[in-house]
Amino acid sequence: MSGTNALDRIREDLTGLVGQKVQIRANKGRRRIMEAEGVIEGIYPNIFVIKLSEDHALSRVTYSYADVLTETVELRIDNKRIGVGA
Repeated sequence: MSGTNALDRIREDLTGLVGQKVQIRANKGRRRIMEAEGVIEGIYPNIFVIKLSEDHALSRVTYSYADVLTETVELRIDNKRIGVGA
């Protein structure tokens, strides 16, 4: 599977999940991991936006589809993984 097709598949998977609650686990580098819950708010050609729950310091985060492909960001709905190998 080529990289472009994988990115398109991830984008399509996330497009169908706009408005749904997801759990996020993101590697922020230097052994820092962010875990949060939020709602997929928007899908754009190169990025997607997640609005985080009120108990988190940030209100919104953006990631690229490549972050999901490289497993820098893991997304789950009801403990079902979204993206690569899903």
